[in-house]
Amino acid sequence: MEFNKILVPITGTKVDEEAMRLACRLTKKEKGKIWSVYVVTIKRSLPLDAEIASDIQKAEEVLDHIEMIAEEEGCEIETDILQAREAGPSIIDEAVERGIDVILMGVSYKKRFGQFSLGDVAPYVLKNSVCPVILYHQ
Repeated sequence: MEFNKILVPITGTKVDEEAMRLACRLTKKEKGKIWSVYVVTIKRSLPLDAEIASDIQKAEEVLDHIEMIAEEEGCEIETDILQAREAGPSIIDEAVERGIDVILMGVSYKKRFGQFSLGDVAPYVLKNSVCPVILYHQ
């Protein structure tokens, strides 16, 4: 399977770095391109285009770090900050818009009610994606 276009949603967790390194390894052979997005979720009480300075600053810092990792690995990357009510649908929309071959998501170990949980975003992406999805667990 060829991975020329990979979408890597970033959340600012430790697993992001390893997920990006894996994406670089997957695209190197084909000289593919990686898109990395950070989704800032906007509360329903605010307008969708509201700029929350602290969230935007954090997103920029996280994406700058991810760009450095991609540069170290010798990969071409494009980053973007998306604002949305929910992360899952915006990740799917981005994948469709860019004609992505695979979505590679880093997931961290979470417990909810004593059970392992993927949260809300990963299951939504798995269920609604039009392309393959790889979940990377550190």
